[in-house]
Amino acid sequence: MTGYPYQECGLDNVIIEGVNFLVDDKGEETIAIPNINGLHRAIATGIVAKKSSLTGRELRFLRTEMGLTQAELAHTVHREPLSISRWERGEVAEIDPNAEALIRLLAKEALDLEVEATVREITGWSVPSALTPPLVIDGSDTDNYRLKPAA
Repeated sequence: MTGYPYQECGLDNVIIEGVNFLVDDKGEETIAIPNINGLHRAIATGIVAKKSSLTGRELRFLRTEMGLTQAELAHTVHREPLSISRWERGEVAEIDPNAEALIRLLAKEALDLEVEATVREITGWSVPSALTPPLVIDGSDTDNYRLKPAA
């Protein structure tokens, strides 16, 4: 068992630990990911609780997990759909901090995420950072994926 970089979700900073690698018919290592909804919920929790600003890819992940189009999210945060598109593609240096805080709160509510934080704390997390820390998920119990604490 070792960590698996789960890039299929559209993020390059998600690692699933405790997965069992399988060998397919061609002799190549692969993994099976049961309970994909539970895994994505754990990833969303990690993104919402992250104590630095969201990346465009993280924003896109949250938006799609909430089942919203760019236009629907734009309407909710009082921006143009083009702004959402530019944020998601990383064309703008940073996501508007007020909109980002609202998006985190919306995701927390819409996805019923267990993020213990006040509105004031969440608004304080929308701070630009040079690094995007990895989101490490404990995958040893696929019925109960859990975000591992940051090292």
